[in-house]
Amino acid sequence: MNKEAADLKHSRPDLKGSLRRLANSVREWLRRQPLFRRSEGEGRGSVFERSKEAGSWRTSPFGVLVRKEISDHIRSWRFMLLLGIILLTCIASLYTAMNSIQEAIHSDSSANEFVILKLFTLSDGTLPSFISFIGFLGPLLGIGLGFDAVNSERNKGTLSRIMAQPLHRDALLNAKFVASLSVISMMFLMLGFLIMALGTIILGIPPTLEEFLRMISFIFIIIFYIGFWLNLSILFSVRFRQPATSALSGISVWLFFSFFYDMILNIVSKGIAPNAGTATVEDIVGFQNQMLWLSRISPYTLFNEATTTLLMPSVRNLGPLTTEQVYGAIASPLPFGQSLLLVWPQVTGLIALTLICFALSYVLFLRQEIRGRS
Repeated sequence: MNKEAADLKHSRPDLKGSLRRLANSVREWLRRQPLFRRSEGEGRGSVFERSKEAGSWRTSPFGVLVRKEISDHIRSWRFMLLLGIILLTCIASLYTAMNSIQEAIHSDSSANEFVILKLFTLSDGTLPSFISFIGFLGPLLGIGLGFDAVNSERNKGTLSRIMAQPLHRDALLNAKFVASLSVISMMFLMLGFLIMALGTIILGIPPTLEEFLRMISFIFIIIFYIGFWLNLSILFSVRFRQPATSALSGISVWLFFSFFYDMILNIVSKGIAPNAGTATVEDIVGFQNQMLWLSRISPYTLFNEATTTLLMPSVRNLGPLTTEQVYGAIASPLPFGQSLLLVWPQVTGLIALTLICFALSYVLFLRQEIRGRS
């Protein structure tokens, strides 16, 4: 009995050693596998590193700044007031459009075509239509969200503290723009779907696929249009140190293109108009094209042409036409793809204006010296 116990006691170290060698072999084998590597050079293929990289955007400086700016916008009284004004005006225009559509349906059964799109374009004359309200009040929303994006941080002394953190300087400007544009996008997406839902419930006519695509494209054009004014106000915020100066500059540009630019074009057209007695058809068409291109310098004109063509499929051309071109044309609505091709230059112009303003503010901000309360 004692001999068996002694043999078992001597065999335990051998058993422990075997288990330790087995564990070391398994650990070494796992370390050699690409799926479980965590070394600096090979760690990007491991499950640990992939999960870490997948969640890094939530805690990156850019993501933190975007969430902070979105939270500040949503909780601010400024945004609530602007949202209330746009919401009230849009509901009022929707009410007038409903009256016009119901009268048209009762008088003409053929008016059921593209009924949902008419909610955005029709009016009974008492109030402007939805697209007119957005073209007029949309720039105020963009200016209101961006006129103090940078200079308010500078005046409060928080800009130098933010730049002292481990983040790139352009991340601040990008976060300001992305956060404001995200708020604008969510706002108009909800507003567009709300109008479509109310129209479907009241009129009892659901939207077709083409109407839905046109409405979504219309909302994206609104986002590009307001994005231009947002970038313009951020540019003034970078250029001027006082928020009041940047706000007045943005409002001045908005008033110029909304009211005075058309007056200036009328004066110019009277000076360069061809003589009605001696002018040929080519002269008149060339003059009309020249004035049309001058009017398209205004972002309001680009927005108006793009939205009108998308929401009114009967619009087939945006320029002057001669009698020979109109003769024999079939009066039928354009397909969605053709309407989108027709307004693509206007959409590209809005995007180009937005990128130009963003590039100017980007260059100015990167070249500025940042000091505490300077």
